[in-house]
Amino acid sequence: MARRPLILITPSIESQGVEFQDLSSSLSLRYEWAVEAAGGLPMVAPATTDERVLVEALAHADGLLLTGGDDINPRLYDGCHEKKPSRKVLATVGQTPDGGARDLRELVLIREGFRQKKAMLAICRGHQMLQVAFGGPLVVDIRQQVKGALNHQRMDRPLEAVHEAQLTPGSLLSKICRSQVLGVNSTHHQAVVKPVWPLVASAVSRDGIVEAMELGLDPGLPFFLSVQFHPERLMERNGRHLEIFERFVAASRGTIKQT
Repeated sequence: MARRPLILITPSIESQGVEFQDLSSSLSLRYEWAVEAAGGLPMVAPATTDERVLVEALAHADGLLLTGGDDINPRLYDGCHEKKPSRKVLATVGQTPDGGARDLRELVLIREGFRQKKAMLAICRGHQMLQVAFGGPLVVDIRQQVKGALNHQRMDRPLEAVHEAQLTPGSLLSKICRSQVLGVNSTHHQAVVKPVWPLVASAVSRDGIVEAMELGLDPGLPFFLSVQFHPERLMERNGRHLEIFERFVAASRGTIKQT
């Protein structure tokens, strides 16, 4: 039997876990279920900032999945803003229990993902982390910084599509979905509105929030897609969201190429 592609998945960090209430790795099982349903073998990334360990972990994997979770430290993208965010805006940023170690860990994994030419799928925070990794800015708080914005913080309906995203014709996402419109969930208060090169928007909500990004050049990766929404939470209701994982896992296996 052919080996399942091994997918390295980045976890969140909780200040108190179940065992001994220690600082702990945390990962929604829906990510693992989605990878398994798509034919992959999920593996949680080590919670370390030791670059040698991260490089080795990714070398054993066939694909990298960057997940959602806590806010990214604004200090990583402060200098990218035309206007420094106000204290009121910055007050909306949640504090991470690991002192920003996750940010550093994922920056290393993104760099290595490109260097090792791994298939990459980024979700929610991961989508934003890619923007930061390439030196781009984020909207720190949508409600305060985007005039006329939709309510993107629909934590009351995480398993439902709450608005539509317009997909760029000819983009990878539009080919996967076989459509130019996709219903998405929305559980975030930070966002990308101006992708930094080589990232380009491939899906946008009607208020201008970037819902998906791809690459504007070919770095030789078998697959690359970032999405602001959570397809792992919608795949049971809409098969198009499962197909995102199926294409990612298949590309990790090397059976198809991104076109």
